[in-house]
Amino acid sequence: MVKKGWQRALFSVRTRLLVWYFLLTTGTVFISIQTTYSIFCDRIRVQAEDSARQQANQFNVLVEKHRQKGALGPNNIYVLFDRLLSSYVPTRGEYIITMTGDRIYDTKPELPADLLKQHPQLLQAWKQTNKEQQQHIEGARQNLYYIAEPVLWKTTNQTGAIIVLNDSTLEYRAARSAIALVMQVTFGLLLIFFLIAWFTAGRVLYPLRLLTKTAHSITESDMTQRIPVQGKDEIAELATTVNEMLDRLQAAFDSQKEFLKDASHELRTPITIIQGHLEMLKYQPQKEAAIALVMDELERMSRLVHDLLLLAKAERSDFLQVKPEELDWLTEEIYLKAKGLAERDWRLESKGLSPIMVDRQRLTQAVMNLVQNAIRHTCEGDTITLGSAVKGDYAYLWVRDSGEGIALEDQKRIFERFVRATGDRSIEGYGLGLSIVEAIAAAHSGRVELVSQPGQGATFTIILPLAQTSVNILPVADLREPLEASS
Repeated sequence: MVKKGWQRALFSVRTRLLVWYFLLTTGTVFISIQTTYSIFCDRIRVQAEDSARQQANQFNVLVEKHRQKGALGPNNIYVLFDRLLSSYVPTRGEYIITMTGDRIYDTKPELPADLLKQHPQLLQAWKQTNKEQQQHIEGARQNLYYIAEPVLWKTTNQTGAIIVLNDSTLEYRAARSAIALVMQVTFGLLLIFFLIAWFTAGRVLYPLRLLTKTAHSITESDMTQRIPVQGKDEIAELATTVNEMLDRLQAAFDSQKEFLKDASHELRTPITIIQGHLEMLKYQPQKEAAIALVMDELERMSRLVHDLLLLAKAERSDFLQVKPEELDWLTEEIYLKAKGLAERDWRLESKGLSPIMVDRQRLTQAVMNLVQNAIRHTCEGDTITLGSAVKGDYAYLWVRDSGEGIALEDQKRIFERFVRATGDRSIEGYGLGLSIVEAIAAAHSGRVELVSQPGQGATFTIILPLAQTSVNILPVADLREPLEASS
């Protein structure tokens, strides 16, 4: 089901990535700002407590000093409060309040007019000061902290209290204003960064959209579209990999088309011949000859179909039944089979002495196809040489003939299906023999090498690893050495 444009945009990778980015970034910023604000408020609270405590301790020391002197007169506590307030230098947001009995005696500086109206419980609490009190009062409009110390003048039994009040409202307001400003700036920057990230993500993900567009544009009739590769990041690597995959797919489709075209061409001829003879069979007095010709064409078609099925099976995992074989015995057995195929000057050049892991029947089939190819390109009395050798981790089996050789332009394409070397001699067959040889060698993790020059014969060499594992094939120059050494 094809999604609508808005659905595709809403659920796209770009949108999901940026939504997660925005949520994570916003959450991180919010937590950071909230944590910073909490730490700042804690510091304001601690500073208020320390300042009030320090001032209260100083007053306690002064009270004790005047009590020890005992020269304050009958109104001792009032004189004491006057002297304390006269020596006090107020700081911003700090107030000293003195109380005698249940009323306020004096304050320095003057308390805000609405302070006690907004917090009537303060006065009630200060009236009952018979021991040290301290309290935080935090609200939406004010943030207060006070310490109340009782004062008892024993000579006159006068009681009172000294209250150090610290008003941190301005500091808290400044903190809230700063945090609000930081949040506004931060979210403005986040919006800008989000827009930048949106366009950047679009540029980064553009190859993926182009990949989708290219995939939609590829059809069986047009596989030429490729993705432009820019940069060296993972997206560029993906684009390169997809382009390589498209190259392989195009090569496979082209090969399949050529294969079907060639197969249909090769089958059309015997089918036409058979159809023609069968239609004329009732008018021919010698029916045996026509039937023999039809049977011959059917046999040729059967061989073609068998070869095509063999090439198709070569890509399956159960194509080979590998067992250990002795290379020298296998070479001699193939040589004895080949000698009876035609009148040629047969020679066994050498035999490798090593066990190899191969499918005996498949490998014999491959070498015999090379032998048949050598027979078709030689005449009676020409030389055909078989041999095998072992060098390093590789085994070599070769078939050399003294025929007319293969032109250089044919050597590049002779292993393709339904391709035959050009020449004056009329060659029978469908051009599948060398394709089968190459398929069998590849199934053994090996390869086939051709060395030939026009007029000097040809040498086909099957190179197989001694162990059936994934191996690196030796360069061509190294592969020729055992052949040259054995000649």
